Amino acid sequence: MVGGTADLRLAMWTYPWDVLDLGLEAVSRDLRERAGLNGINIAAAYHAGRFFQPRSLRRKTFLPEDGTVYFQPDPKLWAGRRITPKVAGIVAEADVPRALTAARERSGLSVACWTVCLHNMRLGLLHPDASTRNAFGEPSLFNLCPSHPDVRAYATTLVRDLSTGTRPDIVQLETPGFMPYAHGYHHEKDGVGLTAEDDFLLSLCFCESCTAAAGKAGIDVEAARKTVRGWIAEASERAIPAPRWPDFAAQGPAVFAAHPEVEAYVRRRFEPVTSLLADMRDAAHPDVRIDVIDDGWRAGCDLAAVQRVSDGVVFCAYDRTPAAIETEATALRAVLDPRVKLGVGMRLFHPEMQSAADVVDRAQSAFRAGATELDYYNYGLIPAARLDWIRAATEALRLL
Repeated sequence: MVGGTADLRLAMWTYPWDVLDLGLEAVSRDLRERAGLNGINIAAAYHAGRFFQPRSLRRKTFLPEDGTVYFQPDPKLWAGRRITPKVAGIVAEADVPRALTAARERSGLSVACWTVCLHNMRLGLLHPDASTRNAFGEPSLFNLCPSHPDVRAYATTLVRDLSTGTRPDIVQLETPGFMPYAHGYHHEKDGVGLTAEDDFLLSLCFCESCTAAAGKAGIDVEAARKTVRGWIAEASERAIPAPRWPDFAAQGPAVFAAHPEVEAYVRRRFEPVTSLLADMRDAAHPDVRIDVIDDGWRAGCDLAAVQRVSDGVVFCAYDRTPAAIETEATALRAVLDPRVKLGVGMRLFHPEMQSAADVVDRAQSAFRAGATELDYYNYGLIPAARLDWIRAATEALRLL
C-alpha cells in the first residue's frame, strides 16, 4: 500500500449534462455527502453515444454531439491549427468544467477533466488523412492517428488550453493512442467471430505517417504489411474462429517473435504514443497533474515509458473479480515509480455490481494493491441508490 486512506482520491466520472440537468449543488452534495467522495471527473472532451439517464428531470435519454468539447477554448491557442475542436451546444448553458473548478473550495471536490483525445469520429470524417489505416489502406475514422503531425498539434493544444484556461487539479487522458478495430460503432457487424488477435491486426495502422516513421527506423514495412494482410485473409476463410497464439493479450509484442518484421512494426507504435504524451505533459500548466487511462500494449501504451511522461496511471478494472483486481493492480504498482499515482476504475453497472458488498470488496482489493485513487463509473448512468454502495465502500476503506 502507498500511504493511508486519508490520502486516497475518491472520485466519480460524470458528464456535463448530468450537472446541467441536476444542478451543480445537487451533484456536489450527492458525491460528497451521499457517496462519501472527494473528487469529480468531468468529461471535457467526449464522443457520441446513447445514454439512459435514470435520474435526469430533463431528458430520460440523451445523444450527445459527436467529438465535441465541453469548455470554451481560447481562440488564440488554436490560430493556425488545421484540426480544431467544436464546442458542444450545451456549453451555451454553462462551461461546466470551469464552474466546477470555481466551486472547488465550496464543494470540497477536486476536479479532474476527463479528456477523450484521439477517439473522434467527427474529426476523422473531416480529416480522413489523419485517421489510422489498416493493412488494406482502409481508414478507421473513429481513431485519429498519434503519428500524424496535425493530430499531435490538436491533442497538445487541447491539453494546453484545458489546463491553462480551466485549471483543473488533473487532466485524465483517454485514448491517447491506437484504438482496437471493434469499438461499438453504430450497427457494427462481425459474422466471422474475430478473435482478440484478429481485432488487433485490423487495428495496426499503416497510414503514411506511421509507415514513413517505421521505414526511417529501418523496419521492412511492406513485409510487415504483407504478413498482416495474409493473417487477416486466413481469418476471413476459417469456418470457426481459432486463435493462433494462446494468451495473446498477455504475451505482448513478443508474441510476434517468429515474424520479426511484424514484431518490430508493433514495437515501433510505442514511440508516437509516448512522445505525444510527453508533448501533452510539456504543454500542460505545471500545477495540473496529467494522468493516463492505460489501454495497454495493443494501444501503443508502454507502461514503463508512459510513467516517465505522466503523473498518474488509471487502470480500468471493469469485469474483474476482487482477486483479479488485487493481482493486476499489485503488478501495475510494482512497475510504477513511487511518485506515480495509481488509479483503479470500477464500473457500477448491473449485473457486474449487484450489491454494496461487490463494491466494497473491489475497493478494498484496489487499496490493498496500492491504489492511490478510486474512480467510479458513472454518476448519471446509475440509480441514486448505488451511490449508497459507494458510501459503504468509502466507510469500509476507513477500517483498513
